[in-house]
Amino acid sequence: MQKTILESVERLTGDVVSLLLRGDEGPLAPWEPGAHIDLELPNWLTRQYSLCGDPGDLSAYRIAVRHDPLSRGGSEYVHLFLRPGRTLSVSLPRNHFPLRPAAEYLFVAGGIGITPIVPMLRAAVASGAAVTLAYAGRSRPFAAELRGWYGDRVRFGRPDLAALAREFPAADVYCCGPASMVDAAEAVFPRVHTERFEPTRRTFGPDTPFEVVCGRSGGRIQVPADESLLDALNHAGKPVPSACREGVCGSCEVLVLDGEPEHRDDIGAAPGRMYPCVSRALSPKLVLDL
Repeated sequence: MQKTILESVERLTGDVVSLLLRGDEGPLAPWEPGAHIDLELPNWLTRQYSLCGDPGDLSAYRIAVRHDPLSRGGSEYVHLFLRPGRTLSVSLPRNHFPLRPAAEYLFVAGGIGITPIVPMLRAAVASGAAVTLAYAGRSRPFAAELRGWYGDRVRFGRPDLAALAREFPAADVYCCGPASMVDAAEAVFPRVHTERFEPTRRTFGPDTPFEVVCGRSGGRIQVPADESLLDALNHAGKPVPSACREGVCGSCEVLVLDGEPEHRDDIGAAPGRMYPCVSRALSPKLVLDL
């Protein structure tokens, strides 16, 4: 974890604030557009937020937090109680939504989904690529900044995704926003990269028991059908850091040495990796690097 000092809290819209987290012990860890961090709050909750500042400035991280009316205590605490001067711990940045080189980009964002897109836009424009942003939502943080920086490259209002697909057939598309927008984008665009703030509701086969072998320590753990792999590891004295417990943030990543995982996360299957908060096993046994 990295220690930061909350330098400022800036209200961007009625329900979104921007936090500037200054490194308390020198430069912070480097990051690339699309990355996010875990923020440890003083009320013992950990929440994930996309970095929306300048990757070239490692003296501070900038994030934006929307006040969720159904808050489980994270965004509510940030909006009502967090004040400048507080020391806060943040994780090293993780990036499951990286910006890939392309000649043309179309960014589609809804509401707070603009946060990972802001540094992507800056990097895409700097690369000399053709860039367009379609930005929707009743609450649109960074709208004034985006309009000032990028002018008519930014289109505000509810986008017609089918029309955009016809207008930009060669563009690499990056989309972040409400689940309905992300679902629609994945159905319309042939080359689309998405990030979700909520897990996709999908149906999997029945949960079955399996065995985990800890490759480094040699321990064996039985994972019953009614317990997650993450909980089984924690109960067996093999604690794994975790935050969202929904297969979205990636904080609980473990390495798989043998066996076949059943990937139930929204991060995307990566060779040799799995996320035990939601994922299970298709084989009777998994060997993990623990």
